[in-house]
Amino acid sequence: MEVLFQFRVLKCLVISLISTSPTPVSPDQVPTGISRLKKLVSLDLSTFLFNGGKLDTPDLRALIGGLSNLQELYLDGVNLSSNSMNWCQVIAKSAPGLQALSLSGCSLSGPIHESLSKLQNLSLIHLDLNSLSSKVPEFFQNFSYLTELSLVDCELYGLFPPSVFQLMNLKALDVSLNPMLSGYLPEFPKGSALEKLILEYTNFSGSLPGSLGNLKSLTKLALTSCNFSGPIPVSIGKLSRLVYLDLSFNGFTGQIPPQVGGVRISQIILSHNSFIGDIPQSFGKLQNLTKLDLKNNSLNGSIPVTLFTLPALQMLQLNLNKLSGKLEGFSYASSSLDTVDLSDNELQGNIPKSIFELSNLKYLSLASNNFNGTLELDLIGRMRNLSYLDLSSNKLSILNGSGDSSLLFPSISTLKLVSCNLTIIPLFLEHKLDMTFLDLSNNQIGGAIPKWIWSIGKSGLSYLNLSYNLFTHVDVPYVPPLNFSMNSSSMILDLHSNLLQGPVPLPPPNTIILDYSNNFFTSSIPGNFSSYLPFTLFFSLSNNSLTGNIPPSICDATYLQVLDLSDNSFNGSIPECLMRDVSDLQVLNLKGNQFHGSLPQNVGSQCGLRTLNLNGNKLEGKLPRSLANCGSLEVLDLGHNKFVDSFPYWLGNISALKVLVLRSNEFYGPLGHHPVGNYTFPKLQIFDISSNYFSGSLPQECIENLKAMVNNPEPLNLAFGVKYLHFSSSYFYEDSVTMTFKGLVLTFVKWLAILRSIDLSNNRFDGSLPKSFGNLTALQMLNISLNNFTGPIPSELGNLVQLEALDLSHNQFSEEIPQSLVSLHFLSFLDLSYNKLVGRIPLESQFSTFSSTSYEGNAGLCGFPLSRQCAHSNALYPTYSISNKSYNEPNWQSIFGGIGFGGGLAMVFGYLLMWDSGRRWYLDKIDRLFWAITSILCICDNCRDVKIAAEDIDDDMEEEEEPGRKFCVFCTQFAVHKGKMVIHHVECSCNLED
Repeated sequence: MEVLFQFRVLKCLVISLISTSPTPVSPDQVPTGISRLKKLVSLDLSTFLFNGGKLDTPDLRALIGGLSNLQELYLDGVNLSSNSMNWCQVIAKSAPGLQALSLSGCSLSGPIHESLSKLQNLSLIHLDLNSLSSKVPEFFQNFSYLTELSLVDCELYGLFPPSVFQLMNLKALDVSLNPMLSGYLPEFPKGSALEKLILEYTNFSGSLPGSLGNLKSLTKLALTSCNFSGPIPVSIGKLSRLVYLDLSFNGFTGQIPPQVGGVRISQIILSHNSFIGDIPQSFGKLQNLTKLDLKNNSLNGSIPVTLFTLPALQMLQLNLNKLSGKLEGFSYASSSLDTVDLSDNELQGNIPKSIFELSNLKYLSLASNNFNGTLELDLIGRMRNLSYLDLSSNKLSILNGSGDSSLLFPSISTLKLVSCNLTIIPLFLEHKLDMTFLDLSNNQIGGAIPKWIWSIGKSGLSYLNLSYNLFTHVDVPYVPPLNFSMNSSSMILDLHSNLLQGPVPLPPPNTIILDYSNNFFTSSIPGNFSSYLPFTLFFSLSNNSLTGNIPPSICDATYLQVLDLSDNSFNGSIPECLMRDVSDLQVLNLKGNQFHGSLPQNVGSQCGLRTLNLNGNKLEGKLPRSLANCGSLEVLDLGHNKFVDSFPYWLGNISALKVLVLRSNEFYGPLGHHPVGNYTFPKLQIFDISSNYFSGSLPQECIENLKAMVNNPEPLNLAFGVKYLHFSSSYFYEDSVTMTFKGLVLTFVKWLAILRSIDLSNNRFDGSLPKSFGNLTALQMLNISLNNFTGPIPSELGNLVQLEALDLSHNQFSEEIPQSLVSLHFLSFLDLSYNKLVGRIPLESQFSTFSSTSYEGNAGLCGFPLSRQCAHSNALYPTYSISNKSYNEPNWQSIFGGIGFGGGLAMVFGYLLMWDSGRRWYLDKIDRLFWAITSILCICDNCRDVKIAAEDIDDDMEEEEEPGRKFCVFCTQFAVHKGKMVIHHVECSCNLED
């Protein structure tokens, strides 16, 4: 090697540090005499992507200091970390005539020093995969000879110099994978040489300039995952050399231009934008197109049938749009198509048979459309290469067929036939060795789950969903396949919402998600059941008819994150090991059973519980102080038990606690904080201690510490819960809480994360109501009824601008109703009855909508809606104009004005129907108004003989019925679906008299 450096006229040296032996090349194998090659023009010591090879020189100057004639320097993959701070200065001084600089993956750091600007002859700069952590220098726009600039994944930030895009000799620009790098595309000059423009995964924004059409040489335009917006300019049709176009994951709008590129284009990827309009017909003429991805836009119209005949097309993804109409049949089906996804559109009619003539198709999804008609599996099963088929959620009826089922779908691995009106499990499945994923949920399949279903696939299925069917029993206990081993892939088994009876079936031991909920299983959990749950993360037996104790062996399932045994008839005590030893357990839901005794006293120091729901049991005694070890606890529901204890102030140490329900127990004493310690409940947003024996006055500081009820940030999820399978967003356990809201007993799931509620009702609190309640501006429900509060209603309650329900009934409040309460524009439920209030009832805003029952039992109140007029008052009752049309239309604007979310319609009916005896003279007009509404809404034509559930109804509070009257009480149920809040009509309870 030393002889080599005696060649003084050597101009090009390439030393590839690739070892042919398994032992990496040692650092001393890199010659250090290179600097003596004074005439050297090109030096390539790249080790990038190869094993071994590390330039062991403490000084880059020692390597290239004497190479003043160097024009090309390639050190990709060489570790230059010891020179990371001064590499620019060394290179600029040592090689002033440098034209090509490639230092990708050299452990360099930034910033890029201005000394590099002296290298005016640079035509190639590759600095990929270095932690430069700097801005892109402005002087890059002065490199007039620059043809290639690549700065991939360099942790760049700031504004990219826009003039770099306008360099006339620039052919390739790649600054992808720099998410903090921002910029915009300027006007492109005519004659630009740009061939590749790659800005993927950056923060570039703005619109695409119309001068994009000037890039006549452009072959690749990759702008995925940026923040571009606006329409695609029509000039993109002038890019006749364009081969690859990816504009996905941006905010582009408008219609797709009629021409995109020219005949050479191979891939068009426009997914995850907001495009509207039709798919351009010109796409059906692109003979070189191999991939067309338009998914997740708002495209409408029909699908050009010519797309299915393109000779080179391999992948067609049009899912998640608004495409409609019939899917037309076609001749000359493409032999290259292997992926077709048309799911989640509005397509209708029959599925054309020509779809099933795409001979090389491997992936076909037509799910979530409006296709109808019948399909025979004999027809589809002839697709010999098909491995993925999803026909779910249409209006199809799938028929088994009559041929030899063993010959169908020879390559199938994933089959989804959700909501396909199946009545039996397709017989061909028994013979499928490659099957791994099977979803037949939401059909009408009854009878037994056959024993052969456990033998599908070479080592069993990894996903089996038979939920929402009519299965009655499992044919035989699970028998592992012959070649089953614990190294087999994990399984998800979902049998919930069937008619399954008998003992709990043993699952495959590789099951990680096991859902047996909403069935009719009886008896008890087998003592050896946990031996079948060695890797199980989620296990639910909720809403069955199981009895007996929970076997302590359940704690041997050490990977459990969610255990839901709610709504059964389990009894005995709760195994102590569940709260002491299972550190991975995040959700323990045992509500609605018959557990008795005290809670386990030794909660483990590594407790990872986030949800503990023991509501509706017979548990008693005191709460264990060790429960404070559960530092991640968010939901604690101990309602409807027999606990006897003072207020557990020490739970305030759990900073994550958001929901605390202690209702209907035997807690007692004051609510004040313990004098030692800081127990503030900083994140508490649902606080329900109703129906206990708490007493004394409410301390001001207790209310002031409820910081989560002061601010109402936008939640990431509408529901509380636990994500128990982190590689999939589908597996999220949602918590639920039952509480009294607007006078109704409701179970909240979707609302939980946005709800702010305090219920102190039915206790023995006294004294004045703290003014600090007025600081809880995010509060939506406040119930302090059935206590002994005295004094005036604090005017500060008028600050609770989001309040929807306020119940102060059955206390000793005195003086007038604060005028400030009229500013509660969302208030739709108000109960001030049975206090000692006096004076005029406010008429403004929401107060004009409440009936007399909101104020009864206050002898000193007067004014509308009471029959008792105020002295020296000329106030008139609100009047309603009834027209002489064939139907009487009420003044909806005055009725609904300002009524809070969710309660408007219910309060209209309450207002019209709940009149006291002093206003019976007005019943005739009210009848006309009531029937005008019902005739418009077509609600409750036939009243049913049903009752509305209520808690603790006092018979003395019921009003006497008016003879000859008929009335309906309407209930509503609130839900959140696809981001929208919805009111559902639930039940109608009516009283009819002839």
